[in-house]
Amino acid sequence: MSFLRAARAALAGQSGLPWILLAVVVILAGLSLSCGNSSHNTPTGPNHNAYVTLPASGSVLLLQINGATGAITTGAQTPQEEDYSPTGLALLPSKKFLYAVNSRANTISIFNVASDGTLTLSGTPTPAGGSSPNAAVIDPSGKYLLVTNNLSDNVSVFSIDPGTGALSPVGLPVPANSDPSEILITPSGQFVYVTNPSLGRVTAFSFCPPQLASEPQCSGATSILAPVPGSPVFSGAGAFGLAVDATERFLYVANPSAANPAPYASTIGNISGFNIDSDTGALSPILGSPFTSTVGSGPTLVTVDPSGRFVYAVTPGSSDSIWCFTITSTNGQLVAVTKSPFSVAAGGLFALFDPSGNYFYIGSPSGNGIEGYTYNPSTGALTVITGSPFSTGTAPWKMVFSE
Repeated sequence: MSFLRAARAALAGQSGLPWILLAVVVILAGLSLSCGNSSHNTPTGPNHNAYVTLPASGSVLLLQINGATGAITTGAQTPQEEDYSPTGLALLPSKKFLYAVNSRANTISIFNVASDGTLTLSGTPTPAGGSSPNAAVIDPSGKYLLVTNNLSDNVSVFSIDPGTGALSPVGLPVPANSDPSEILITPSGQFVYVTNPSLGRVTAFSFCPPQLASEPQCSGATSILAPVPGSPVFSGAGAFGLAVDATERFLYVANPSAANPAPYASTIGNISGFNIDSDTGALSPILGSPFTSTVGSGPTLVTVDPSGRFVYAVTPGSSDSIWCFTITSTNGQLVAVTKSPFSVAAGGLFALFDPSGNYFYIGSPSGNGIEGYTYNPSTGALTVITGSPFSTGTAPWKMVFSE
């Protein structure tokens, strides 16, 4: 059973609670680490909001982030809905509407976003178009919402009404191989990548809405999601989290269960790197891929920092829990930085940088759900934010920022 299917069973009250949700998070407050060197700048930025889904309580929680410190305080929580289990989350670029994917109810809740960030449910949730919807993403134009359906093995696409936020299905859900889980759309909006943990593969699509129908990658496309040549491609056992660099040249995928050859045989898990064909979206392995750590286990998520210099892979727990690599700009190869991996508190639910590029947040499977670090974009240095970890009451699943 894949990580995501096991998690679904746990949310539904079945057996098979995944090891990731049993991880013990040990907080090492005040510890600092660097990825590059130890210099550090004082963050500056505006206060802003964020949101997290809380599957156990069936709700979405408003978070308020202090732009000067990165500290998080909790705001209003939406009414709890039994048997909803919201997981995926997506915020419209206009910040008018927020979408929460309800994995148990097989629906998508639409929330109106007030000026103060509070949420109000808009009408009856929309059917997700598949079984056990998991992750969601909105294309850069803000016109379409894409949702992976973990148990029906497909991806649903919806058009978004800009005035009301209402969703309308665009054709039938598109087959996405077994166990589609995480989903990413490139910054240009041309290509979509989905991980298939049970297969250890990545499924690739060209994104072909009407405004892109004349693009070369959409030639002959009969669906808004057109399979990319050679898809799916093998990544590694348990392939789950994925990230693309700012240039859209390289895709990185976390393989939490992959075995490694000597001299890394004691390390479980690695990071696959792929070249992205700019014309077709096809994936080919980066020379030297997969990349791994000297020690550690189970990197579940991967993210590229805002400067585009570093790749972070995170694992549940606090021992050897954050792997850090520099990106070789010429070929996308990953080189581990000095002292990586770092033994600080992390988690396997989300890993993302705030819009200002100052702060790095990691989701942990506990009531103290968010680990926070300040981030220096010049050096990659991380330092624990005062007050971290920040409580969300119950374990969060996904997080999005309001800007």
